[in-house]
Amino acid sequence: MRRLTALILFLAATPAFAQAPSLRETALALHNETRARVGAPPLVWDPKLAAAAAAWARELGRRDRMEHSPWEIRRGQGENLSMGARGWFSDAVLMRSWFAEAGDYRPGVFPEVSRTGRWQDVGHYTQAIWRGTTAIGCARGSSRTQDYLVCRYSPPGNMLGQRVH
Repeated sequence: MRRLTALILFLAATPAFAQAPSLRETALALHNETRARVGAPPLVWDPKLAAAAAAWARELGRRDRMEHSPWEIRRGQGENLSMGARGWFSDAVLMRSWFAEAGDYRPGVFPEVSRTGRWQDVGHYTQAIWRGTTAIGCARGSSRTQDYLVCRYSPPGNMLGQRVH
């Protein structure tokens, strides 16, 4: 019995068995760390944005197709999307794909902010670091084979003719 108790205590203390951070904790930590690197103020969690993100994430799971929500249903909200094989990718991995776009980013006025000449190559990153954005809410949805991560931002970024940060 002592061995079993010791094994349980050992496993409970092992990082693999530790409770994973919540989506809220992950989103705020990764976004705010990235924003701090460029001098942008931290974001706060907004439950209304999270609810809107959840509705769209469920819809993506139902459609089993990744596409941005129509502007009419998210007026005043920016949106980042990511997807991966169901159950394979953590929230952090899905979000880090957005932050990896920093390698192609060059400071400037939107949309002239990409070393590749295509703002779409950095659009997730620029939304994440947009100085005027103050709040975020995220959610996941799933189809039979895919997980969809949706983050909503307010006020939205990627505004034509405005400096990114």
